[in-house]
Amino acid sequence: MLSALQVVTTVVLGLMVGVEFSVLFVVNPILNALPEDSGQLGHAHGGRMLGAVMPVWYIGSLVLVAVWAVAGWHHHGTGLVVTAGALLILSVIMSILLLVPINNRGKTWTPENRPEDWKEQLNRWVRFHYVRVAVIIAAFTLLVAALV
Repeated sequence: MLSALQVVTTVVLGLMVGVEFSVLFVVNPILNALPEDSGQLGHAHGGRMLGAVMPVWYIGSLVLVAVWAVAGWHHHGTGLVVTAGALLILSVIMSILLLVPINNRGKTWTPENRPEDWKEQLNRWVRFHYVRVAVIIAAFTLLVAALV
């Protein structure tokens, strides 16, 4: 049973890392290259869509890691799993305090109502997202190492 939990947790977190990585290095550059207001509208739509899904994914991943840590407490690699959980907690705190407020504003913007500094706010979100992606990649790496 523990093996199944380890595989499911690693896959769920790995997929989340993949989505966040692709947002940073694929989706955002594509949206930023679109003409006129299309990119800003795309960012707003992405903020609405991913803003609805990612909280569940982040919390769900954290719960799976916590269950793995408890279920495998006396097994090899538990320290790595606990550290991965701590990093996921950090990513959730970062999201709530830094990224979500910007996303909540950005997902309501249209070319008619966006603030003058919308690009600066979006760039701030991207900088925070770089750090968050690094944190969840580290957590994922620790989970993979715990499997060995």
